[in-house]
Amino acid sequence: MPMREFWTFRHAAWLGWQTESNWTDPLLFATYSVIRPITTTLMVVLMYWFVGSKETSLFELMFLGNTLYMYIFNVPFGISYVIMEDREHYKVLKYLYISPANIYVYLMGRGVSKFVITTVAVAITLAFGVLFLGVHIALGTINPLFLAASFVLGLTGLIAFGTIMAGISLLVARHNFYIGESLAGIFYLFCGVVFPISVLPWWGEALGKVIPITYWLEATRRSLLGFGDPTLAQLTDMEVFGILAFSTLLLLALSVVLFRAYNHVARARGVIDMTTWY
Repeated sequence: MPMREFWTFRHAAWLGWQTESNWTDPLLFATYSVIRPITTTLMVVLMYWFVGSKETSLFELMFLGNTLYMYIFNVPFGISYVIMEDREHYKVLKYLYISPANIYVYLMGRGVSKFVITTVAVAITLAFGVLFLGVHIALGTINPLFLAASFVLGLTGLIAFGTIMAGISLLVARHNFYIGESLAGIFYLFCGVVFPISVLPWWGEALGKVIPITYWLEATRRSLLGFGDPTLAQLTDMEVFGILAFSTLLLLALSVVLFRAYNHVARARGVIDMTTWY
């Protein structure tokens, strides 16, 4: 990475952390960071109890899927929301465009704070599940290389979705958060976050099987739990990883092309500094 891009990324990451955490004192922020993921976990526990299922494996699949969903929601939405925040609230986006900073690298840096905060929440939630809810992490069978590589690919895919949404946000009004929530809802429903995708109609199952996040969840579940979605049980670990790698790289390339195209159109229309909040 050229030195200019490095410093852009570094300062954008620092700025992202400041905007995320400086709304209160450190103690209250730390308390909030602990309570929020635990309450989200308890919602899943209540869902499981109301269903009345006694299958431990189903609960563990639901629990881990819902925990990882924090990444699915926070990272892409966090990256795309930077456009609205800097353009509409702080009104500094136009200054970023006339500076030497690379806007694409800047967005990646701003997304780091979301990733860090979400990682803390995920770690707390997993610890709570293991200690108090009986979730069994298969420590003896974890393949660290497989887990790490799958996690990086999954995160890359989430970043790619985020940059596509950021590009769209350059051209739309303040309602961009509806795009993020809608996309997150699609992932929640069709990627098997809390139930096997085989319960969906045939077209829903087919849609789930072409979304890279489905295979990220599957690889992570197999790594941590020792099993995954029964719908994908016929696939070997390497087949899951291969599909995840291919689809993620394809999505990453698509995100670069689309972001450049949206960025070009936004510049041509002169909407970089438009304000649509009232």
